[in-house]
Parts: sequence; C-alpha cells; structure tokens
Amino acid sequence: MRALVDIVRLESFMRGLGASARERGRIYLTGGASAMLIGWRQSTIDVDIKMVPEQDSVFRALSELKESLQINIELASPGDFIPEVPGWQERSLFIATEVNLSFFHYDFYSQCLSKIERGHARDVEDVRQMMDRGLVAPERLAHSFEQIEPLLYRYPAIDPPSFRRALQQALSGFGHR
Repeated sequence: MRALVDIVRLESFMRGLGASARERGRIYLTGGASAMLIGWRQSTIDVDIKMVPEQDSVFRALSELKESLQINIELASPGDFIPEVPGWQERSLFIATEVNLSFFHYDFYSQCLSKIERGHARDVEDVRQMMDRGLVAPERLAHSFEQIEPLLYRYPAIDPPSFRRALQQALSGFGHR
C-alpha cells in the first residue's frame, strides 16, 4: 500500500517531474494537491494531474516517481468528468516552475463544478474551502455552470437536473441563488 501524499512528497514529485521534461510544458494539479498547497489539507491519497503538451519523457518519469516516492498518481482533471469550462487555462493559478515544467492549480471553477457534480463529503468540504478562501466567486461559478450546461449531454453519467440542484444547494450556502 502506498503512503498518503504530504507536502514533502508533492514537492519532490514536482521537482522530479520537472527534471524529466525535455521541452517546456505545463502540469495542472487538481484536487488534493491543490488543497495541500493552499493549506486546507495536510495530505491526499493521490496526485491528480493534466499534462500540456504530453511528453514521453514525463510519462516515463511518472512510473519512476510513483515507485521511488511510493505515491499514487492519476492522469485526471475536471475536464475528464465534466465539459471544460471556457477559459480554464487562463484562470489556472501559477504555482512554480521546475526546469522545463510550469505547475499550475487547475482552474478552481472547474474543480468546484467537478466536485459539486460528484458530491462526496470531502468534495463538498473542498468547495466550501475554495469559496471561503475567495478562490471562487459564487456568481461566476453559476455562470461557469451555465457555460457548460449545454454540453452535459456528452457526459451520459451526469444527470443535468441533479447537477443543477447540487450547484444551487452549494450556492445557497453562500447566500446566492
């Protein structure tokens, strides 16, 4: 069984991945990695990433880092579960650059919508933390949902009315409807 990922392992992962890149690229961190770096979690089960552009040298390093750091790594981002929110790359906040790779928090509006749709207890807490910390504005979150709602048909596992109700419930906790 692999260890939980703490900030030390996450930073080692970022350094190792950056050293493996042969060309410039971006790594978008999402979920627990963002939560740890911002400070509302001490650990996470895995590191979820999106790589742009994909690089063979980085893919090869993922396997090596997974073993040497004894961590779980997932190639997963909100865009794998819900439609991509327009402008997500421009809203993704810079974290650091390690050699040829720049690391970013995947757009928090996309992260919130993905977590609202999934609806697990930890996801609900993450959404609350992002709103409490000012990373997401309720009005803009509602607008982001409106932008992707016409594309939800491409995700047959999603029930659009249930997703809308979950969003309204999340927003009502912050005085917005």
